Amino acid sequence: MMKIFFISATATTVYWMLKKYEVSYDKDNDLLHGDGSFFGYGAPHGVLGFIILPCLLLALIWNEGFEAFEILWAFSIYLEAVAILPQLFMLQKTKEGEAFTLLYIFCVGSYRGLYLINWIYRYATEPHYWQPLVWTAGVVQTLLYADFFYYYFLALKEGSKFQLPG
Repeated sequence: MMKIFFISATATTVYWMLKKYEVSYDKDNDLLHGDGSFFGYGAPHGVLGFIILPCLLLALIWNEGFEAFEILWAFSIYLEAVAILPQLFMLQKTKEGEAFTLLYIFCVGSYRGLYLINWIYRYATEPHYWQPLVWTAGVVQTLLYADFFYYYFLALKEGSKFQLPG
């Protein structure tokens, strides 16, 4: 039941992004889409070339068993680790963000932080818990959020508007 809810919520979010909130798309500051398409200025640019293809290649190289399910699972783990990059690149270029966007990034990053706590707990309590693929992708994702979290908490502490240096 939860998978159906998750897939439905994801499909709704994608629909809203592509149709309902299409006018809010900031093409000028989107470094990964160039011309606004999935491919950017032609492959291997854009999301396909800089995010999806490297994740797929890594999944073919490092997985838990060279079977379709394991490769797709590894691909999803790697993709989840770097899926926030387009948003972080846009945030870096504009040097500031809207409150809702910042809260979204904070929530997604916090979700990953809770995963780290879960992994530590499982490692301490389960005798044979060993998932280096998942841990590596999780650490990479956490490091991608580190800069954002620093400036987000700094703005909260000072009661000022979120703004990246530069």
